[in-house]
Amino acid sequence: MVRSTLMARFGGAALGLVAALGLASCGPSSDDGPVTKGGPLEVRRLTEPEYRHIIADVFGKNINIGGRFEPDLRDAGLIAVGTAHESVTASGMEQYDIIGRDVADQVVDETHRDTLIGCKPAKANDADDACASKFLAKTGRLLFRRPLTQQELQAAVKDASDGAKKLGGFYPGLSASLAGLLVSPQFLFRHEVAEADPHHSGQYRLDPYSMAQRLSFFLWDTAPDTELLDAAQKGELDTKSGLEKQVDRMIASPRLVDGARGFFTDMLGFDAFNALAKDPTLYPKYSSQVARDAQEQTLRTITDLVVTQNGDYRDIFTTRKTFLTRLLGSVYDVPVSVESGWEAHEYPDGDPHAGIVSEISFVALHSHPGRSSSTLRGKAVRQILLCQKVPDPPGNVNFTVVQETNNPKYKTARERLVAHRTEPTCAGCHKLIDPIGLAMENFDTVGEYRTTENGAPIDASGEFDGKPFTGMQGLGQALHDNPQASACVVNRLFEYSSGHPATKDDTELMKYLQQQFTASGYRIPAIMRTIVTTPAFYRISTPGTEAGGVTLSSAETTPRQEVNK
Repeated sequence: MVRSTLMARFGGAALGLVAALGLASCGPSSDDGPVTKGGPLEVRRLTEPEYRHIIADVFGKNINIGGRFEPDLRDAGLIAVGTAHESVTASGMEQYDIIGRDVADQVVDETHRDTLIGCKPAKANDADDACASKFLAKTGRLLFRRPLTQQELQAAVKDASDGAKKLGGFYPGLSASLAGLLVSPQFLFRHEVAEADPHHSGQYRLDPYSMAQRLSFFLWDTAPDTELLDAAQKGELDTKSGLEKQVDRMIASPRLVDGARGFFTDMLGFDAFNALAKDPTLYPKYSSQVARDAQEQTLRTITDLVVTQNGDYRDIFTTRKTFLTRLLGSVYDVPVSVESGWEAHEYPDGDPHAGIVSEISFVALHSHPGRSSSTLRGKAVRQILLCQKVPDPPGNVNFTVVQETNNPKYKTARERLVAHRTEPTCAGCHKLIDPIGLAMENFDTVGEYRTTENGAPIDASGEFDGKPFTGMQGLGQALHDNPQASACVVNRLFEYSSGHPATKDDTELMKYLQQQFTASGYRIPAIMRTIVTTPAFYRISTPGTEAGGVTLSSAETTPRQEVNK
């Protein structure tokens, strides 16, 4: 079934994907990867995209979600790690309450109730515990990512009954009860629970519902669906064959694109666009819509290449294929025929655009409001794409020379940076990042192509770890060929999916995953499959590990009263 689905989805490329994912035979792989101590249990707050995806999955895409979500915390380079250390403030809980009540009212309104509730009360103006129980048990299981306990279900039904009496009808009462579920910490936070590992005495692993959560949020960027929850409830995830069956189903689904989008949005730091500004006088083409389109362009470029086409991950740095809107076309100086929507585009040989680092989402995001920044761009390549640490500048550094873009003595960014690097405290870091960023100087702060700055020709030559190159095509090829780029994405995938940074204890696991990634031909679906089918991914160091300041145990299933962690 999985094999035929892949063939239908990927066409002739499916055979390569089947082989890369290890699906060519029915038997499971004999290599389970290295044994590790395991990681901590995590309690992670839902991100706004995760919240929206869950509501759309459970109640339909026509349920509107208004209101303001609290900003997420980025830690160790990822929001997925930062969410394990987040709390909900009083104002944030008030917003969740407003959003939850609005969602609940839409679910029970006359437009949606017949489709979403699944039963009708005996009397619309009175409580009906049987109908309420049926709806709340089914819905609560999807929202909490596990079955409601008897105590939780009884409390929810009582809330619906009390609400019906106070508010004068079954549907208002049911809405009040559902709103309560939507503000519960059991919904807003992804709780993980440990259990004793029956196959390894003295060790612990995630319980089946926690396994299902990790699987679904990683592969689909949303909560587990009914089939995955059923598999967890039946104990199928406890077996290698049962786990692989669900993993292969999910990877074969078009929803894998959603999972990849969620990961690359986080890895590339697109949340920074929320605070990005450009000088409208100097750069009138930049707008909030350009920013949104730029992010979407990069996500479409990446997911089409690495998921839909199952291509080599490294090609995202060299590809000339992308997608454009008419608005983006005006910035890139490329004609776009469609009035609205997206159009596939391929840059011809010799065009200065090559790979995602030449796209607006990268060069504009890592620039100042009124000028480009070779330093910020070079630093972003090192930190985001190569997972290398770049020290922050000393607090007493004088940036005057770099910032004076109208200085007649230093017309180009290269000249200004050469002058700036004469300060001993600056030379070390700038030597590491500037030779990369200077290759991007043909693109101004919003991504428009240029050949001169202040009337002086731009020198777009660069150097990457001692190897010279020129322009974006040269930089893209250097990234493509650098083994640290492929190692970085593997590390990020593991950290994104597990919710915690890789530690020294994970060294052998990281080596194993990187070897598997290389062996697959650098295929993203293949390495995602390897991660979630490796037992070490579900191993827990101790059952009482503190996660985000909250200690969990395998017996804990009741809702939490506290919100701040």
